[in-house]
Amino acid sequence: MRRPGARLRMTVDALRTARARSPELFSYLLGGTVDEETARAATADGVPPEFLDFCRVLDGASCSPSVRLFDLEEALGHQFYCDPIVDCVLPLSPEKLFCVGMIHETPVYVDRADGGVLGIPDEHREWPDAERFEHLAPSLEEFFVERLATAEYLRIGLVDDESAEHDEWLTLLRRAGLTGRSAPPPSP
Repeated sequence: MRRPGARLRMTVDALRTARARSPELFSYLLGGTVDEETARAATADGVPPEFLDFCRVLDGASCSPSVRLFDLEEALGHQFYCDPIVDCVLPLSPEKLFCVGMIHETPVYVDRADGGVLGIPDEHREWPDAERFEHLAPSLEEFFVERLATAEYLRIGLVDDESAEHDEWLTLLRRAGLTGRSAPPPSP
């Protein structure tokens, strides 16, 4: 059985520590973990090991209303995004893809063949009209650590200067020291 890397564990530990010190932030930002019994049952149900490995460390993250990685239960309820759609040229297939989240109302997938993360190119807001997938990262771990838990989140989340001060995920990233800029601790 593969195990998530140290970078994911360190990143999630930093986020959980910052969250514990930030009682004013919403608790739903970070999910818990999936235990081995649940993971074994999910494997038998066809959940990809790459997603389960991630869930063993972080079972879902709600970065913002428009950027989310599903927890296991929510992911199981969103697999209809893998079903083929009439007149859609995307190679949708539950045998090839597993939906793991949403970015601006477009699905994010793990490719069952290589564990890579696929999304819809930015120019396609009506995702069934997209002509191709965009390769977002070689793994879900790398996608989270390199793109959602860094200042790259600003681009992905379409966070502008005005909304940045109210974005709780960005506040959490800053308090965890993951964006390069640190937010001040909450006032007592």
